[in-house]
Amino acid sequence: MATVTNNLIFKTPISIPLHPKLLPLFSRVSTLPFLPKFPSSRISTTPNSHNRTPLIPRATAAPGAKKTEKQERVQRVHSIEEFDSALQSAKERLVVVEYAASDSEESSQIYPFMVELSRSCSDVEFILVMGDESAKTKELLKREKVENVPHFSFYKSSEKIHEEEGIGPDMLVGDVLYYGDSHSAVVQLHSGEDVQKLIEEHKVDHKLIVLDVGLKHCGPCVKVYPTVVKLSRQMDTVVFARMNGDENESCMQFLKDMEVIQVPTFLFIRDGNIEGRYVGSGKGELIGEILRYQGVRVTY
Repeated sequence: MATVTNNLIFKTPISIPLHPKLLPLFSRVSTLPFLPKFPSSRISTTPNSHNRTPLIPRATAAPGAKKTEKQERVQRVHSIEEFDSALQSAKERLVVVEYAASDSEESSQIYPFMVELSRSCSDVEFILVMGDESAKTKELLKREKVENVPHFSFYKSSEKIHEEEGIGPDMLVGDVLYYGDSHSAVVQLHSGEDVQKLIEEHKVDHKLIVLDVGLKHCGPCVKVYPTVVKLSRQMDTVVFARMNGDENESCMQFLKDMEVIQVPTFLFIRDGNIEGRYVGSGKGELIGEILRYQGVRVTY
């Protein structure tokens, strides 16, 4: 969990074991299987005088398979000028950049997962930068202060909003969903007024509202969000919504009014009343709480 303070200081999340009775349900909402973090490789930003052909990591395909436009959604850039142009062309869409190296096994291992994400996330732009390709790409890594690869940076409106180093596929999926989600069934809220409007809309149908309250740069919030997205697609009798408390003053005031001091906090709202809350990033426990507020008896 992360603690909400004036300085927005985060605490290390506590791992909560999954109860055996929730395993069947959890297996239907998990994303990619958990893989340990890959170690990072250090890359020099000094131009390399050795003449060698760079190894470009590629997703595997069947021999003779015809490449389609859908398979080529990861754009490779070769200079600062091309990089800046790609960011500007993306406008407000999320841009995910992998900084890699030809001699990095970890870069080759994570790249196919980014290709798969590019095929399913049409509203997100993906870029590959081979840092040791040339003096121009090394200059780009130096400007972006990237020293180790694989390194992932996330941009919106040409501004870097998040970065990760040495991550596995599970964390990459979570980051892309968390920072680029614009098409799932999770309602995005940007003010206290948005919350009140959503509550009023569902006083008629009496649906349970599960409000995920987090912060922009909160590891536990990112960790649990893929589960929220999956549940939003499967539980049509529940309304899922999300708010980042540090997005603006209205959101921060909402956190204060709701006495939210740790994130992620999930508020359970029905008929205009807050029936309870769950604080933490335990996926199984979150599912259990949602079921409980839906009237399903859950024994821990």
